[in-house]
Order: sequence, then C-alpha cells, then structure tokens
Amino acid sequence: MINDDFRSTETFKLGIIASNCSGGMTSSYLEDQWSGSWEKNLKLAQMADKAGIDFILPAARFIGLEGKKDFQGTVLETITWASALLSKTENIKVFATMHTSMNHPIIAAKQIVSMAQIGKNRIGLNIVSEWDQAEYDALGIHLPEDHKTRYDYAQEWFDLVKKIWKSTEAFNWEGQFFQTKGIYGKPNLKILPPIFNAAGSKEGKEFAVRNSDFLFTPIFSKIEDCEIEIQNLKKQAAEIGKNIQVLTCTHIICRRTEDEAKAEWDRQLKNVDQKTVQHIMDTLFAFSKNVPPETLVNLQERVAIAFGGYPLVGTPEQIADGLSLLHKTGFAGSTLYFFDYTKEFPYFRDYVMPILREKQLLSSSQLKSYHFSEFL
Repeated sequence: MINDDFRSTETFKLGIIASNCSGGMTSSYLEDQWSGSWEKNLKLAQMADKAGIDFILPAARFIGLEGKKDFQGTVLETITWASALLSKTENIKVFATMHTSMNHPIIAAKQIVSMAQIGKNRIGLNIVSEWDQAEYDALGIHLPEDHKTRYDYAQEWFDLVKKIWKSTEAFNWEGQFFQTKGIYGKPNLKILPPIFNAAGSKEGKEFAVRNSDFLFTPIFSKIEDCEIEIQNLKKQAAEIGKNIQVLTCTHIICRRTEDEAKAEWDRQLKNVDQKTVQHIMDTLFAFSKNVPPETLVNLQERVAIAFGGYPLVGTPEQIADGLSLLHKTGFAGSTLYFFDYTKEFPYFRDYVMPILREKQLLSSSQLKSYHFSEFL
C-alpha cells in the first residue's frame, strides 16, 4: 500500500465536523439549531467539495448526550453516511469514524476497502477508543476503566485491520482480544487512508503518535501555549520514525461586524442546555475538576457552545487572522463547525477563504473563483 498526498501537503487543512448529528457541536434550546438531516448533510458536503474544503468528518454516536433536546441524539450512522457522500462528491476527503469496540476489525477493514472503491480512494479513517459510559451501557458493552486496556484493545484492533488490508492469503490471528481463522482481505487496499485520532490521556497520545497521521488536540488556554505541545508530539513521532501532524477544532461565528458576531455568541450562550454541558464536563472533560476556577468558567462556555473547541468570533478578517495564527503556531489544520452549517458556511466560503488564499494558507486545489453570496 502507498500513502496518498493528503498527508504530504504543507498547506493548512480545513474540514467540517459533526454535521451528521443533531445540534452539530452546540448544545442549545434554540429552535433554529442544526437538524443533522441527510438533505442538509448532502447540501453541505457538496458545497464544501466545490469550495475546496479538504475533508468532512462525522461524529459516531449511538445515543444522545442528555438534555431537553437530546443533544446529538439524532445521528446519521457514519459508515452509511460516508459511503453515500463519497458517491455524491468529487474531491473532498470523507472520513468514517469508528469506535474500536463497536466495530469488529474484519468488518471495519472490509468497509473501508469498499468505501475506497466507491470514492476513488477519498476515504479516511477516524479511530475512537471510547469515553462515554452511557453509550456502552446502551449497547451492553463493557467499558474498561483503565486507559491502558482500552488502548491495548485499540492497538490490536488496528493491527488486525491493517493486516487484513494487505493480506492476499488466508491467515489466523491469535491475539489477546481477537482470535480469527482463515481470514483474508480481498479486495486489497491500494492506497492507505489517512488516519485521524483524538486523545487526551498519556496512553491515548502514545497510541495516536504510533498509529495516526493526524492527531487532534484542543486549545484550552492561549494558542501560543500549544506550540510546545505540538513540538513534543512531533518529536515523539520522529523518535519512532514517524511524521505526525496536529489538528485542532474551531467554532466559527463570522458576521459582517464584530458586534454582530458577539451578539450571536451571546445568543447561543444564553440558550445552552446546562444538563448536557454538565454531562460532557463530567465525562469527556473530567479533568476539569482540577483546573483553576477562572479557567473552568472559560472551558464551560466553550463546551456549551463549541464542545470544547476554540471559538473564532468576529469579522471575516478576524476569523482569517485567527486561523492564520493557528497555522503559525504549528497546527496543520482545523475542523470547522457552525451553529447552522448550510446557512453560515457560504459566508465563510465567500469572505474568509479568499483571505486565506491571499495568505497562501490553502492548497492549490482551492484556488478557484466563486460568486459572492449574501449572508442570510
């Protein structure tokens, strides 16, 4: 298998995330929140494809994250979603998100190969090693309490997936977690898909460095503070002969004026579902119990509106400057999420992306002309 050029480009990557979930990445009482319907996902993906957005990435969920409106409770399953979008787009990378304990490696390997053929090798794989006990309870699966066991399982899962991808003869597998007989991987995978992973624990980051091409890391304090972390991750990868790139996540509120953008931030903040926020803080952000009070307030606001992502709020110039700063800090790219993706993305496309092109941040495939649209 060979790698594709998605890994090698030095430009700043932009991707859409979590559009397959109701609410997107914002837990809200507001009636105009994102529905996550197939019709809207298809429209968004095709707009992003034509605009030159690099990738689109789903969130894999099986039950919602509590709250009055069951945040992310209405969700399009990621394998079906990715397969359908690959058949309806031309250039954009479409990622499938897979939980290692909820997707058998033999089936997962076959699914990725099938999607590679459907999308002419535009498939990517985002590996998730679990965090939400409630989802495990819902599916009747045991969630190991220690991170070591979770990531030992994930490592064997991915090792088996990779062996199936390149096998031409039947083989047996006798591992700690999987035992198979006479399995093989025809048709074989010709081009290795880019691998995404997000991790916070020590074991999780070690797994990501060993196995992924792109590691997601959040921004919890100042952007500048992330520079050392990025350098350390790259150094760890280099020590084992790997090259890893680091991505982050941003919530975009872009308006004609800064006042308009801040007003929208306030509108979203005033209508958050606190029950959902607390659930996310207690699970995914459990470490927050040990952070200083002033940092905690800021983190809670980010979780409420942006699932912990970094907020970029302002005019097109301010948004472009914020993304440029991420690039200068060492990030290889960022996911983007909007309160209403299909309503807000066209304004980002028409007014922010041209500035990023002028700054030479985007890939050559994005050097296209667009008709400017009015923001609705």
